[in-house]
Amino acid sequence: MTIAPLILADVGGTNTRVALAHGGQVDHGSIRRYPNAGRPGLEPILKEYLAEMGVAHCAGACVAAAGPVEGGRAEMTNLSWIIEGAGVAAATGAGTVAILNDLQAQGHALGHLAPGALRSVLRGEEAPGQTQLVIGVGTGFNAAPVYDTAIGRLVAASESGHVGLPVTTAADLRLAGHVGRKHGFAGIEEVLSGRGLEQTFAWVAEEAGSPQTRSASEIMAGIAAGDPLTEAAGRAFVRMLGMVAGNLALTFLPFGGIYLIGGVARAFAPYLAPFGFEAAFHDKGRFSGFMSRFPVSVVEDDYAALTGCAEHLAHLMGTRA
Repeated sequence: MTIAPLILADVGGTNTRVALAHGGQVDHGSIRRYPNAGRPGLEPILKEYLAEMGVAHCAGACVAAAGPVEGGRAEMTNLSWIIEGAGVAAATGAGTVAILNDLQAQGHALGHLAPGALRSVLRGEEAPGQTQLVIGVGTGFNAAPVYDTAIGRLVAASESGHVGLPVTTAADLRLAGHVGRKHGFAGIEEVLSGRGLEQTFAWVAEEAGSPQTRSASEIMAGIAAGDPLTEAAGRAFVRMLGMVAGNLALTFLPFGGIYLIGGVARAFAPYLAPFGFEAAFHDKGRFSGFMSRFPVSVVEDDYAALTGCAEHLAHLMGTRA
């Protein structure tokens, strides 16, 4: 008898990635990416995907959503979608449905990533079994601590991207004022995200007396080409990322490691060292030496959330030991 597969969906602000899995193993050949623009919700994507794959129904479904999740209901932060378990079950035929915040899915993936998926940023100290932390920098920003307990893995949800920016210098205050005037509140996500990079560049250009805007891709291209204005924006971005990551490290004490995930994090991976991430991360006064204990890596696997969904769903359904 053929066992029905699991269906997994990683719903970001821009795209949705969908895949099939058997047990805790993602079928990487089944991964498809769909743009979210112009679609009313997730369910039509799931139905379209299953039709394309020739799958009638699934044994289980797990969705990783970029937004707060409560009571099996996700509200997308940067997309006007609401995702509910009943809708996912109706679209897929799944008897078991799990809906996670996308950072929770990333947390469930830790320890199950393919070899070579991690790029070391800071070595820190090896502390297997200790608390870990995933920090997502992409269309939005968020973070989630990862705890391995006697009854399984717990990945706590948060909305860390919507707390206030750290301010330690006059320049930080001016940056906070710049984004605050535009959005009414100077939250972390308004600097540390794709659109945040664009706003950081606009602030840097304004400070330089050359007001202008550029897209995130244009900014990254400028950094690669050695353009001084885009490089200044990149340095401001990396410094803020280092400060925020350091604050989160002191909040959660992730001696098991900090993992930066998301498209923007991956794009900045080659620039974290030269643009001063380490100095900003360690700049905690009398705790500066303590900060050297935390390893920091970039997850370079774009499909890690799908892996986490598969692992979580397999455990939930009792098909993973």
